Amino acid sequence: MTDSTTSPDQSGPMLAADGTPLKKSLRRALRRQKMRALLLISPLLIFILVTFIAPIADMLFRSVENDIVGDTLPRTVTVLVDWDPDTDELPSEGTYRALYVDMFVAAERKAHTRLGTRLNYEMTGISSLFRRTGRDVDDFGELYQDQFVALNEAWEDPMVWARIFGDADWVAEAEGADKPGPDFVPRDAAATALPTTAEVYAEFAEFLQTEDNDNPVEEDPWSLLYTALYWDLARNGFDYAGPEAELIAEAAAAVPGFETASMKENFLDSDKDWGNPEVWATIQTYSPRYTPGYFLNAADMQLTPDGIEQRPANEQIYWILFKRTIFMSMTITISCILLGYPVAWLLANLPMRTANLLMILVLLPFWTSLLVRTSAWKVMLQQQGVINDVLVWIGLVDDSSRLIMINNQFGTIVAMTHILLPFMILPLFSVMATIPPTYMRAAKSLGATDWTAFWRVYFPQSVPGIGAGSILVFILAIGYYITPEIVGGTTGTFISNRIAYHISSSLNWGLAAALGTILLAAVLILYWAYDRIVGIDNVKLG
Repeated sequence: MTDSTTSPDQSGPMLAADGTPLKKSLRRALRRQKMRALLLISPLLIFILVTFIAPIADMLFRSVENDIVGDTLPRTVTVLVDWDPDTDELPSEGTYRALYVDMFVAAERKAHTRLGTRLNYEMTGISSLFRRTGRDVDDFGELYQDQFVALNEAWEDPMVWARIFGDADWVAEAEGADKPGPDFVPRDAAATALPTTAEVYAEFAEFLQTEDNDNPVEEDPWSLLYTALYWDLARNGFDYAGPEAELIAEAAAAVPGFETASMKENFLDSDKDWGNPEVWATIQTYSPRYTPGYFLNAADMQLTPDGIEQRPANEQIYWILFKRTIFMSMTITISCILLGYPVAWLLANLPMRTANLLMILVLLPFWTSLLVRTSAWKVMLQQQGVINDVLVWIGLVDDSSRLIMINNQFGTIVAMTHILLPFMILPLFSVMATIPPTYMRAAKSLGATDWTAFWRVYFPQSVPGIGAGSILVFILAIGYYITPEIVGGTTGTFISNRIAYHISSSLNWGLAAALGTILLAAVLILYWAYDRIVGIDNVKLG
């Protein structure tokens, strides 16, 4: 009797042992195998995503991100859109009022100094301008505060402000509650009648509860609130009905007789630079959420109100650093090839026991701190160092003409060649060890000289090791910054030293991210060129 699941005469689809179609069963088994394989490598994928992909993505985002201007000066940015910097006229009084509100809130949050630092990258002096104004802005509203309090002392009571601008249920819950109290809930009627004051009070309440951990119904109101209240009451068509209506009506009747102050004059009295149209043009230029400014700065250009401009010649440093980095990295790679190739050939052609002993000498630098090795070269290369002393002792160099081998490109190349040489020797050795020595003997038996046999037979087979070592050394060299910082001086530093400076010292992370992105792009382009010329498939590690 023939099994129906395996019968060649059966007209229907072939079935598995459990009765399902064989193709479906095979697809299911293949999916299970793929899922099992994915689960096995998922820890590695997650690790790469967290430690490699995510930081690169964050770097790319930081190189164009520019939220700080719009987040710190939201009202000013909105009003400033219509201002034309080409007229050389200052913005309107309304713009200065918007700046007053934004600066007051930013000064309370201590955000104005960070904004000043950001804009100082584009225009020197803005940082001190924002710091000085941040100290003075609290005094701008005292004129109105004194007049409202003189009119009625009830304006000093935090609960009065809470009843006017807070929802009744929120006021009832907040009164007597532990700090910071329930989340603030605005009253819609107040927002309609007194829009500017209601908006400022909402920020006041949110700041107290989130930043100071205080209850708004217990804390004295900002002086900014009195100024905003004056602006709302002074406008035509005021109509209010709600809590403290009589108090507000009294204030509305008295407001026409209040002494007033121009916010424009207040800012100019605080710092005359607020009368410089270039300051306002810089704020306007860098108000968008995303900006090409960091990349332009990295290319020795700048984004101005008039468009993209080249930086002055005395400020163009980044292209010099990029070209120096590429040139010196290639020089270091070539030096490692010239020094590492004979060593790798010797290790590959010696008896195994002897080669293993000598390999310890190649690996020995890995057991010594990078900082120690670099510092040792600083001692050896300086004018009163070991190398100069030996040259003077044997008479090759006069004592008054000692060689300058430190704090320049030569010192960087020497020190980094020594540090990166093992990374060239190891790939070369691993490839050379797989080349059968019989090939050379066969070439010689056919009449080739030692040089011809080496160049025509041995060397082509070692090229994959040269490629692997070159990529490894070049990529490591192009990103080094400790060694160039110690022995490079002003002419031997890399672009990586500037990136480290902006990350740790100037805190210009956007420019550092742009420089890093350009460096990454340059490496990828060189990698692509290498693949086109040599072929990445020819790179082997043994």
